[in-house]
Amino acid sequence: MTPHRPKFSICIPAYNRARLLPPLLTSIFAQDYSNFNVVICEDKSRERSAIASAAHEFADRYPNTVYYYENENNLGYDANIRNLVEKANGEYCFFMGNDDLMCPGALTTVADLLTRYENVGVVLRSYAWFDREPGDINQEIRYFNEERFFSAGPEAIKTCFRRSGVISGYVVHRESAVDAATDKFDGCLYYQMHLTANILAFKNAVFTPKVLILCRASEPYEFGNSPAEQGKHTPGTITALTRVTMIAGILSIIKELRSTKGIDVVDEVMHDYANYFYPYIREQLDLPLNKFIELYRSLGTMGFSRYPMFHLYCLGGYALGARNCDSLTRSIRSLLGRSPQFGNIRQSGSF
Repeated sequence: MTPHRPKFSICIPAYNRARLLPPLLTSIFAQDYSNFNVVICEDKSRERSAIASAAHEFADRYPNTVYYYENENNLGYDANIRNLVEKANGEYCFFMGNDDLMCPGALTTVADLLTRYENVGVVLRSYAWFDREPGDINQEIRYFNEERFFSAGPEAIKTCFRRSGVISGYVVHRESAVDAATDKFDGCLYYQMHLTANILAFKNAVFTPKVLILCRASEPYEFGNSPAEQGKHTPGTITALTRVTMIAGILSIIKELRSTKGIDVVDEVMHDYANYFYPYIREQLDLPLNKFIELYRSLGTMGFSRYPMFHLYCLGGYALGARNCDSLTRSIRSLLGRSPQFGNIRQSGSF
């Protein structure tokens, strides 16, 4: 890799979806900011040759800017995120899912934030979801209406932890991410949340209300193929076991922070999740009643039973059904003129 150290390494974990890589790369190279390179790590998918072809085409078009790697074994989501951090050489890693798009001006916006704020470890961004075409936006995720700064420690962690669940547009200080590397949470699909918790223990965070990323909502779930994910996740669907595994991983990460760094925000983080729990049970609302009650009890025993909103979302959601809940949510959001605080249930762009 070139010795030049760019401001950003755009990191793309590639697994299938080869047809969507050229539009993503086109959106990156259409930016009005040039101090970046692109790092792609293909995770031994069935579309490897097509992905390689697209990557090499852009590498030829933009010499010394696109770096393509093929993993010898299928690492899975978490390990491939860590792999990308290792192979990047930018000051910051700017992650993109291989099915998503970067909005015009995104890199300039983040570079400006990093110029105006010191010691930034994570940039919290706004993003939008679209269905088939980029113009078909179905919701925007904007946590605050104005730019905000969060000091290192509990303040930054509590604010950014849950909001780091979607990988596209996740911006993290690379050297800090290297220092925080671990395989302890592989298979939970939330490695970036481990990075957020540990890096914000000593670095600051900043939020921008500008939408930087367009996330595609129509692609199938691809997890469950790597050794770390097998038996926990099922390609093509989000099962109850998948959801329990992911939430258990989240709690393991934040509890580990308490034991290793002495920062105890477990209750605050769990309360935050409980207040926005609907996305985490939405895809399970068509389960038979006995299976849903089993899931409800499993989640409750993790500690969520302490929070009234958890019970409201689970029991009210099952009684109304996903379609009615979605309609009600849209109506309330429209009345309040707000974007949802929880984001979409799908972890966009993980593959």
